[in-house]
Amino acid sequence: MAHGYVEAWTHGDRARALDLIGPGATVEWNLALPADVPTLVDALTRLAAASTAVRLTGETYTADRAALVYDCTAPGGTVRTIEFLAVADGRIREIRQVYDVTALRRLLPGVLD
Repeated sequence: MAHGYVEAWTHGDRARALDLIGPGATVEWNLALPADVPTLVDALTRLAAASTAVRLTGETYTADRAALVYDCTAPGGTVRTIEFLAVADGRIREIRQVYDVTALRRLLPGVLD
């Protein structure tokens, strides 16, 4: 599940990413944007498009949870992102993300506008 979600947003497949997230899924993050699924998927696909590479650098799984660490590389540096997913009934039900917001705004200006 988690790998399909990562594959979808890192390749700009917004529809597939949305399909893997269940209805009523909750989103929490440290960005000054609404914490909802459409805004999340838009931000992720824009981040992937603005990056020269998105690399999954760490991952940990339990029966129904995943913790993922990404390095999103752009000219001039890297933005580290950590994501926590909860899965139920084959779909993502909870998403919590923590961005290095300073690096995100410095390296990818406009990606969150």
